[in-house]
Amino acid sequence: MSQVFEGYERQYYELSAGLSRKCTAASAVDGEQKKQKLSELKAGLYDADALIRKMDLEARSLQPSVKAILLAKIREYKTDLNNLKNAVKRVTSGNTNQAARDELLESGMADAMMVSSDQRGRLLMTTERLNQSTDRIKESRRTMLETEELGVSILQDLHQQRQSLLHAHGTLHGVDDNISKSKKILTAMSRRMSRNKWIMGSVIIVLILAILLILYFKLIH
Repeated sequence: MSQVFEGYERQYYELSAGLSRKCTAASAVDGEQKKQKLSELKAGLYDADALIRKMDLEARSLQPSVKAILLAKIREYKTDLNNLKNAVKRVTSGNTNQAARDELLESGMADAMMVSSDQRGRLLMTTERLNQSTDRIKESRRTMLETEELGVSILQDLHQQRQSLLHAHGTLHGVDDNISKSKKILTAMSRRMSRNKWIMGSVIIVLILAILLILYFKLIH
């Protein structure tokens, strides 16, 4: 989650708690003290409203997955602020008599404090869930980066294997050419050997016939 948003949250928690205490204190005083307390409350409400607007701007500048959670928290902050404003109005309108102040202290302020406490509890739970979601997003991003690195490594290995196969294919093609050439040479040599055999056979037959003729003529004479 944004550190800027968390800083605004801490300021709002402190300001909201202070406004609740000041509402209780303003209900118990009269005259100038009450006016001073009401003036401080109005200034505090203005500051709280400004903080919520800052949180809204910061949340809308973040990623959609985080923005949705933060905007839900901001709606709860606005509800809490409206409760405080209503409490201040009751303090202001209860300036007529002590009975109205007592009723405000016993009912209105008690309800406002209860609602504010409940709102803060829900906000804390939402913050915890947001932190857990942020951690899961970071873990998913880390896993995605690791998967991407593994995919790049696999692609590099496949490229190297493809180059090796292409080289082997080229080598085999060269071997096939050499085998074809050798086969042609052997065929030519076989033909020459066959022709030479016929020539040698013919020469031998001629020599035998010549020898026989020589012997024949010698025997006759």
